[in-house]
Amino acid sequence: MHQDQEFLDFVVKALVDKPEAVKIDRKVDEMGVLMTLEVDPADMGKIIGRQGNTAKAIRTLLRVVGMKFNARVNLKINEPEGSTRPAYVPNNAGAPSAASSVDAAMDDLKDL
Repeated sequence: MHQDQEFLDFVVKALVDKPEAVKIDRKVDEMGVLMTLEVDPADMGKIIGRQGNTAKAIRTLLRVVGMKFNARVNLKINEPEGSTRPAYVPNNAGAPSAASSVDAAMDDLKDL
């Protein structure tokens, strides 16, 4: 198992209630590394977090791990079959958009 995959496995299993259900698939192509994560449907909320903050943090940390090995690492979180996602209603109209948050995180990474 590669270090980025081991890192993701460790972090995710520490967050979920059913670590035995965690599955990670790693694929490498010309664009970089794509890691696909599957967890038990009951644990999806723990991985996504409020307004996606936990998922964003995991993705940012994976990018840092990837930078150590000169690889671009991306994370895809598979939704379980039959899940229904509620419509997103922003509760904080003045909050920065997800795109600007990702841009800010990437700028922070460049300073490392």
